[in-house]
Amino acid sequence: MKATTGCLAVWLLLVLAARADEPATISPPRRLEGGVLLHEVRSPYQAEATQIRVLPPATLAPGQKVPAVYLLPVEAGTGSRYGDGLQEVQRLALHDRLGALFVAPTFSHLPWYADHPTRPDLRQESYFVNVVVPFIDAHYPVQPAAADRLLLGFSKSGWGAWTLLLRHPDRFGKAAAWDAPLMLDQPGKYGSGEIFGSDENFARYRLSALLERQASRLGRAPRLILLGYGNFREEHQQTHALLERLHLPHEYRDGPFRKHDWHSGWVEEAAALLLSRPNPSP
Repeated sequence: MKATTGCLAVWLLLVLAARADEPATISPPRRLEGGVLLHEVRSPYQAEATQIRVLPPATLAPGQKVPAVYLLPVEAGTGSRYGDGLQEVQRLALHDRLGALFVAPTFSHLPWYADHPTRPDLRQESYFVNVVVPFIDAHYPVQPAAADRLLLGFSKSGWGAWTLLLRHPDRFGKAAAWDAPLMLDQPGKYGSGEIFGSDENFARYRLSALLERQASRLGRAPRLILLGYGNFREEHQQTHALLERLHLPHEYRDGPFRKHDWHSGWVEEAAALLLSRPNPSP
């Protein structure tokens, strides 16, 4: 029986490895209420079908291209216990007011924006970087420069926004985190253990270590945005202190306190800071 179980496990790994080489398939857009465009996605990097929702500005001049802001989810699938980031952008008309295209992907498992060390169908970082972003670049009128690919999240997706920027500083311009457990020092809390898979793999994504290693690659303009809090004020204060010690430019707001939710009032400021341009040198 043990030999049979072992053979099945090996077979499953081989099947999953083979699937990892398959290209993703992404459906044509289906128009939803309020100008949202919905794509269905099947990728070997995800265990189940996922979605990409896109909200472009209502009017674009011929040939005009705009920045892309990626709204990173905190829940698996289409969960909405903590609200819906794209609905908040719609409510505030940020896509029109700020002149940007907003993108809201989903993930089959709780998103921590990491690649599992042994499961090819649980590669969240690879899915986002190699499937979602290239699809948007190829099919929507977005600026091609890294400076115009922007990441926005809170809680675990705030962690994800920062780790994605720090691990891919040549692919993304800025990352905004609101109320996020940025000083998490081992896997296990908040459903992170299943996604990271091992202590060794978690170490590749640990934010405090990434900041130490990557600080010199981020340049002199502030690319990290650290906003107010609901549950994680102490972690934000510790992160701010680390950034100060590293002399790493960043935007920091110690408050106000808000509910841990997409709709508690923080998204507009985060998006505006992401889309702000540095003042030209005199």
